[in-house]
Amino acid sequence: MYTRSHPVLFALLAAGRRRTVTRIGGALLVHGSDAYRRALTRVPLDRTAAGTTGGAARDVSVGGTLFDQEGTGHRDTRRAVAASLGASGVERLRPVWREVLARRLVPLGTGGTVDLVPLARELAGATVRGLLDASGDPERLAEAAARVAAAAVREHLPGPRPAGAVRAVAAATARLEDLLAGDATGGSGESALRAMLAVAAVNTTVAALPRAVAWCADAQLWDQAADDRLRPVLVGELLRVIAPSPLLPRVAAADAVLDGCPVRAGDRLILVARHAARAHTDPPDAHHPAPPAVAQLVFGAGNHACPGARLARAQLDDTLAALVPYRPTVVRARVDRGAALPGWRSLTVRGTTGAGEER
Repeated sequence: MYTRSHPVLFALLAAGRRRTVTRIGGALLVHGSDAYRRALTRVPLDRTAAGTTGGAARDVSVGGTLFDQEGTGHRDTRRAVAASLGASGVERLRPVWREVLARRLVPLGTGGTVDLVPLARELAGATVRGLLDASGDPERLAEAAARVAAAAVREHLPGPRPAGAVRAVAAATARLEDLLAGDATGGSGESALRAMLAVAAVNTTVAALPRAVAWCADAQLWDQAADDRLRPVLVGELLRVIAPSPLLPRVAAADAVLDGCPVRAGDRLILVARHAARAHTDPPDAHHPAPPAVAQLVFGAGNHACPGARLARAQLDDTLAALVPYRPTVVRARVDRGAALPGWRSLTVRGTTGAGEER
């Protein structure tokens, strides 16, 4: 699916994955688990450089977002976000996505089909709305967040910028911020933070949930998903192999060394999360999971770890639990070639058992 959605990029990444770190001109491809972790925890990074997540956030906002802050401001914002996405925050939001799952999956009990992509889109939008106390329609929120991410990625791809790319990013961001406004009373900095949180949450969720379910169905992992003890382990394994954000673009802010390869200030680091987490070599198996230190790498490391990891695990756990009674199979799938993250444009499943016929 990676090579179908982003053929040139992932073909190049696959060609170099035999080495833990590979230099190509002014860029380093980082594939190894240890090198990936050290790049995030030991190498000083320029959080506002063009072509990085922080640079994209800076371009589509007035600054002050989680992705481009530095020093004390970055730490304080991360603490605030982490608190809202902690155990109590996740439990507060859980009824929101469980209602979407219960309503959207009804056709599976009567022999019908369900497209998991719009389900994931509504689930993500509803969760973001609850997280940010916004009032916009969930599906419109999710669509706007997807447009921001896609426009930002197109604007940062190598080569000439598409005509009107900057205006497209600005227009998409303004639309998203308007939908998220609700009763918010903060200034432009808060508005930008809300927009960037929505972009991150929506795009990773819409990319991850359908892909995880498809893998579970194709690999016949429903028995593991049905076991309450194994399912949390399976969730971690599925997130490891699908790597919702398969690579992280960063820029070195100072000289360093990664696995014997010199890093110069200004070098572009392409951190390949799915290779660092061994997604390309070790299939998901709740009976023989990857070490936690490896599986966690798809969520970053150290101060660059994703604060939404707990939320992602809870959403996938509940999604698998809701699907287990139907043990669905994939009947149609179409890759989304325009999305910011590799994913499906549509993924239609049909249950193989009725809700009351679980094995």
